[in-house]
Amino acid sequence: MKIDLTGKNALIGGSSKGIGLGIATELANSGASVCLMARNETKLKEIVDQLPNTENHSYLVVDFSKFEEYKIKIEEYIKNNQVDILVNNTQGPSAGNSLSKNIDSYQEAFDLLFKSVVHTSSLVIPHMQKNKWGRIINVTSVSVKEPLNYLVLSNSIRSAVVAWAKSLSVDVGKDGITINSILTGYFDTERIKELNKEKSKSLNISENEVLEKMKSLVPINRLGKPEEYGYLVSFLSSDKASYINGASIPIDGGLLKSY
Repeated sequence: MKIDLTGKNALIGGSSKGIGLGIATELANSGASVCLMARNETKLKEIVDQLPNTENHSYLVVDFSKFEEYKIKIEEYIKNNQVDILVNNTQGPSAGNSLSKNIDSYQEAFDLLFKSVVHTSSLVIPHMQKNKWGRIINVTSVSVKEPLNYLVLSNSIRSAVVAWAKSLSVDVGKDGITINSILTGYFDTERIKELNKEKSKSLNISENEVLEKMKSLVPINRLGKPEEYGYLVSFLSSDKASYINGASIPIDGGLLKSY
């Protein structure tokens, strides 16, 4: 099945590495013009130069953890640019269980994971409604269905994103806009490596032992590849997925035990 996104403009958060980069690469491979968003301008420049049809792509330097600054930049960008496909993806909040976080930690995570998603989506929707076509895809986590104790901030706020997305899908479905959330399992990214490093210290075992234990929890016995994530996003961004709306789709190699 060939995915053709020629003529579509995509805005992708957290796209200088990991899952976000996998998504940006596959959307570009499918013909979309992509705008990368992340903090590292040097890295963003390098990626744009490596994408196919490099002249069609751009980047925006943002820091999702500084909401007021992000708000100004994203409002200015969307005022001057058409967005047909929005991929809401940010860096993750700090790890920790429910006893290790105070109310300020939850507020910071809310600004990072929820406010940025809702505000950016609200800015692109009017154009999508006018065109009677649009795709909003939220990068969330399997932890919204089966909480991971060491990621209480992610568990809590990403659950809110999924519930909000379901509500939004009802309101804009008639306009040819689909809203879907992807429940992310274990992928071979720098984020996983960082979390595993913390786990190895707290459990007093090697990082390799942590990794092998993690892989053993996945029925197909490996971590996901960022490009595999990109394949799913490219499909959801296409007309072939026009009847998929308001869904929460796991991509986890079978990790979730629930159904």
